[in-house]
Amino acid sequence: MPETLIIGGGAIGLSLAYHLTCLGQQGVVLLERNQLTSGTSWHAAGIVGPLRATPNLTRLAMYAGELFPRLEQETGLSTGYRRTGGFWLAREEARMDELSRIAALGRHFGLTPTVVPGVDLRVPGLDTTGIVGALRVEEDANVNPVDLCMAYAKAARAAGAEIRENTEVAALLVEGGRAKGVRLADGSEILADRVALCAGAWSKRLADAAGVALPLQAVEHMYIVTEPMPGLPHPYPVLRDLDRGIYVKGDAGKLVIGGFEPHAKCWDPHGPDGSRPFLEFSEDWDQFAPFMDAALSLIPALESTGIQHFMNGPESFTVDSKPLIGQTNEVDGLFVAAGMNSVGVMSSAGIGRVLADWMIEGAAPIDLWEVDIARVDPLTGASAHVQTRMEEAVADVFAIHWPFKQRKAGRGLRKSALHDRWAAAGAVFGLTAGWERGLWYASDASERHLPYSVGEQPWQEIVHREAAVMDTGTTLVDLSPFGKFDVSGPEALSALQFLAAGNLDVEVGRAVYTPLLNAKGGIEADVTISRFGPDRFRVTSGAATRWRDLAWLRRSCAGRGVTIGDATEDEVVIGVMGAGSRDLLTRLSPDDWHDFPFAATRAVTVVGHNCRATRVSFVGELGWELSVPVASRVPVFDALFALGARPMGHYALDACRIEKGYRHWGHDLGPEITPLEAGLSFTVDWTKDFLGKPALERQRAEGLKRRLHLFEVEGDPLMLHDEPIREDGAVVGMTTSGARGARTRKTLALGMIAVSAGERPADTAARNFEIEIAGRLCPARVLERPPFDPAGERMRA
Repeated sequence: MPETLIIGGGAIGLSLAYHLTCLGQQGVVLLERNQLTSGTSWHAAGIVGPLRATPNLTRLAMYAGELFPRLEQETGLSTGYRRTGGFWLAREEARMDELSRIAALGRHFGLTPTVVPGVDLRVPGLDTTGIVGALRVEEDANVNPVDLCMAYAKAARAAGAEIRENTEVAALLVEGGRAKGVRLADGSEILADRVALCAGAWSKRLADAAGVALPLQAVEHMYIVTEPMPGLPHPYPVLRDLDRGIYVKGDAGKLVIGGFEPHAKCWDPHGPDGSRPFLEFSEDWDQFAPFMDAALSLIPALESTGIQHFMNGPESFTVDSKPLIGQTNEVDGLFVAAGMNSVGVMSSAGIGRVLADWMIEGAAPIDLWEVDIARVDPLTGASAHVQTRMEEAVADVFAIHWPFKQRKAGRGLRKSALHDRWAAAGAVFGLTAGWERGLWYASDASERHLPYSVGEQPWQEIVHREAAVMDTGTTLVDLSPFGKFDVSGPEALSALQFLAAGNLDVEVGRAVYTPLLNAKGGIEADVTISRFGPDRFRVTSGAATRWRDLAWLRRSCAGRGVTIGDATEDEVVIGVMGAGSRDLLTRLSPDDWHDFPFAATRAVTVVGHNCRATRVSFVGELGWELSVPVASRVPVFDALFALGARPMGHYALDACRIEKGYRHWGHDLGPEITPLEAGLSFTVDWTKDFLGKPALERQRAEGLKRRLHLFEVEGDPLMLHDEPIREDGAVVGMTTSGARGARTRKTLALGMIAVSAGERPADTAARNFEIEIAGRLCPARVLERPPFDPAGERMRA
């Protein structure tokens, strides 16, 4: 029986087969329904761009520049890999902010990007009118997709992989929640220990039938190839005219010109032509005309150049324009690498390597949260939703990535049961972790439609206004999207004790903030665990990680006397926060809100309705999280509102948490960061055994090499994340998140920086740092204590 079945013989599947065999895996079988590359890989443009917008995506992409030349040496087959250099062109001034940030990131990873003004752009034959600047990337390159795939296949076969062409998979075999193989179109079955779904546009139907949400959609994706053009530079640099949505690359004296279409045309890969190999659609000049016009404007010589070929082929895009990689939440042993958003050939190297490690080790080798399929909300996999998202998801690949940009198509999938009440209170809704939440609350029509900005945010003063209410009054915060899991059973305590760094063997009615750890001591989840009874616990985690955390808890507790239920949508949770919260709740409830210590959780009655109140606070103020059964939500909310409590939006919530130095999973915390590095050593109970304890003990004995710190930044720049932190000109770390403090108005950022063994926080605070933000160096100092209420007097009042 094979150890691993791979479905799909394109660049991704072949790379995975190659990398599994490189790791010594035997029993690797790849199944391709037609011929290798015959789905989408064969018609890929073959652009290799090592610089991406985030650190981990850049790490993945850079590996191609190492692997592709090496494959030629290993196999004796040419891959057509050649460095050409390239330019990311900007026609909007705001775009230059984004390019400057990406350039700084690239330099940190050893690439050599430079930002050049439009007047200094020197590419023969280019009309630079309207181009304000560009990002020059020396390491941009081209590769021949089919040749690359043949090299993967030869190397994988040589190391023992079996590749079967003309072998169509009809269904995934799942038993007891675990993948056990596939059923072929001829009715036969192949069993395996694990399965990797790498079938691109054809992956979704197989996933759907297995109960796995896969939010990708096949569309018609187009480019043209010109006739030969005399005098072209050789090699011709890769051009990305971002604000017009097109790319240009050289091809043996010709040009390849393509674009990322708004309102992309959806295509059914299981329709009449879906099984045809090397499929080409008919030419569609109406759809392509805007890109052709943009190319003519950029390269005037095209006016007198013929078109040799119009390529229109299938390509799959995801609802958030990011790949789907990793083990599925729904089915153990089923791994996916699909939805490459037109960069599958380039991405094949890095994705094949990390997925091979993941399948063997059972955990991702690096933090891949932004592309992890575990992020997927099942509702986003519905066909109607993915088709709606194609109105903008394809074009978003090149569209300017405004800070805090909100998608438009496909909204409203998940709403709080109090959505109408928040709306009536003035909510300007945005998507946070797939939920519609009030980003801010408008006081009049002028505050409802505010423009995007790369500098001071137009809603910033609203944030300060909303947070100021808590100084004497009470705010209401929508916390309903937080993941809420009920863990019960005779082994509930022992199971959670093993996963948690903190001690959960506390009295009933207590809430414990603790990270849940992996074997390396990294933080798998950042949670609050409330003890409702001797063997009943409520685990509260972040909204974005709901599905991931639920799957991780299920797998980690497998085989034990534990039952796990998802209570996320059974209750609404209202944060009742501020100096006036105790008095307000006392007016509405017969319970004692004065003898209610911090980190306590109790059943309470509010305006005659049974609720649960937990005294914790993510904003650093006196307050409670009030969990209200859905049936009671309206009278409870209305009573709070009637007594003067006012809503506070998500942006204000984030601005409050950072001035308390509170960490956020997915940015400041993750599976590669330990509690000691994150400044959360106070959560670790060293007297008990827990997963990852030996790794933490070694780290404590050896001393930390890096540590997360809170910085105050001069000059009021817009802090986001992944900005290089410099000391004496050298990069010593990166920011992880940032915001303007809601009450202090200080510009703040959390950042992970290198430290010496035994270095105390006071020693770190004495060092001199600068943070590079969109081309500017801003002085920054480490804060030993959070700038707002450092002793926690307000929160614990």
